[in-house]
Amino acid sequence: MAAHLDLEEQEQLEQVKAFWKRWGNLITWIITAALAAFAAWQGWNWYQRDQAAKAAAMYEEFDRALAAQDLDKAAVAAGDLKARFASTAYATQAGLQVAKLQVEKGKADDARQSLSWVAEHGAEGGPYRDLARLRLAGLQIDAKAYDDAAKTLDGIKATEFAGLVADRRGDLLLLQDKRDAAKAEYQKALAALEKTQDYRRIVEAKLATLGVPTAVETAGAAQ
Repeated sequence: MAAHLDLEEQEQLEQVKAFWKRWGNLITWIITAALAAFAAWQGWNWYQRDQAAKAAAMYEEFDRALAAQDLDKAAVAAGDLKARFASTAYATQAGLQVAKLQVEKGKADDARQSLSWVAEHGAEGGPYRDLARLRLAGLQIDAKAYDDAAKTLDGIKATEFAGLVADRRGDLLLLQDKRDAAKAEYQKALAALEKTQDYRRIVEAKLATLGVPTAVETAGAAQ
């Protein structure tokens, strides 16, 4: 290699130096930021996999307690899932399941708390929060917390629950002696429920008690 660069090479070198002086730091920042983002993405993926594995193991512990009908252990395991893995579907499922067991064991107050947590913090992107609200509204109606139940029902937005929400709202209104309003809600429920759903018979029975002929009664009278 020649000991000295010729004039053209020197000019090229000066251009490179000038370019780097002007843009070098910016390029370095962009490159390091990209590398950091990639490393963070890799680390986040690992973290998510690790968290999911730990949550799954903890849910197995909860599931064993649930199968044994051991409410104390199930409640503790569900609490741990909510505290450590609140954003996972495991915590949401545990909240719904432990609420069911709490109701069966006569712990309605605890069940309302469990369902309230799912309604507020449950996994997004599915029906879980609205399912929790629907069940919670039923317990609030049982406790005669009618205003709370109405607010809970108002928070349900999933269209697949429209029929059940209307039915539950009808129950709420009927218990407040608002018969006409209850009748209207039951009719909404009947219209929203699929004709193949067995639950329609329950709604029809409620309407019958309010003096509204059901499809079965109408068909029988026509014969």
